[in-house]
Amino acid sequence: MIRIGIYGYGNLGRGVEHAVRRSQDCELKAVFTRRDPASVKIATQGVPVYKADEAAAHKDEIDVLILCGGSANDLPVQTPEMAKYFNVIDSFDTHAKIPEHFANVDAAAKAAGKVGIISVGWDPGLFSLLRLYTNAVLPDGSDYTFWGKGVSQGHSDAVRRVEGVKDARQYTIPVESALERVRSGENPVLTTREKHTREVFVVAEEGADKAVIEEKIKTMPNYFSDYDTTVHFISEEEMKRDHAGIPHGGFVIRSGEVGDGTNKAVIEFSLKLDSNPEFTSSVLLAFARAAYKLNAEGVTGCKTIFDIAPAYLIDRTGEDTRAHLL
Repeated sequence: MIRIGIYGYGNLGRGVEHAVRRSQDCELKAVFTRRDPASVKIATQGVPVYKADEAAAHKDEIDVLILCGGSANDLPVQTPEMAKYFNVIDSFDTHAKIPEHFANVDAAAKAAGKVGIISVGWDPGLFSLLRLYTNAVLPDGSDYTFWGKGVSQGHSDAVRRVEGVKDARQYTIPVESALERVRSGENPVLTTREKHTREVFVVAEEGADKAVIEEKIKTMPNYFSDYDTTVHFISEEEMKRDHAGIPHGGFVIRSGEVGDGTNKAVIEFSLKLDSNPEFTSSVLLAFARAAYKLNAEGVTGCKTIFDIAPAYLIDRTGEDTRAHLL
């Protein structure tokens, strides 16, 4: 059995716990939290909950530690620190900072003789892998990635920081006409505004100026100013009733030419997720299995999804996968 530890017990951490419960070759050994451990109730009986700063003391009890913190402030510090003691997995998703994060985790993991696999999820993660495969197969072509329809947690948090906003959910929605142009093999050049729209549902504070809130949202740089954005004001009851979930998904498409250029090929991969964190946690656990196998073979250092052979991800023998999946 692969002994799993969870570092951080929010939506993602709870998802990892359920993913472990569904697996045949993994068992949960510990949960680490920055909250008071006595206040954290987990679903797996008999598994201890410790303070996060006690993790290193349990390094001999855990084969792979899955880090479930945020990319902005948590993972850049936590992953290289924990790689000193454990094989580690994270879902770091700040694309521009992945090279720096890789270097930090690589140095720590190599020094400790551990494996760290970073930026595991669906984007970055599975979508990244599909972009690599499709670029290799269709070198003359164009990449397109569409996200949604789904809740963007980062954009929702940005709206909640607007003065007068009590709660908010933001949905990213692909523009159907743009999707169809890409699927047809047209290879269009699309602007940010042409690919996605944004829809925001807001619970305003009592007495807040809704017109001002809407203007601040629509003009927010890096989040909404480059998109066609619709803002709806709703009640707390409507928010709880209609927007409690965290769905998401998207499409990776590459359109290109084959042969002498007469014929076209379009490759598409899509996801439709009722729960973004629960799906991401399932991806994390699969790569935890890979980290365990790789380290058992003597591999050390940081890896990404590009470096992991598919056979390491599944709890099945090579003979079985060749017979049933090849």
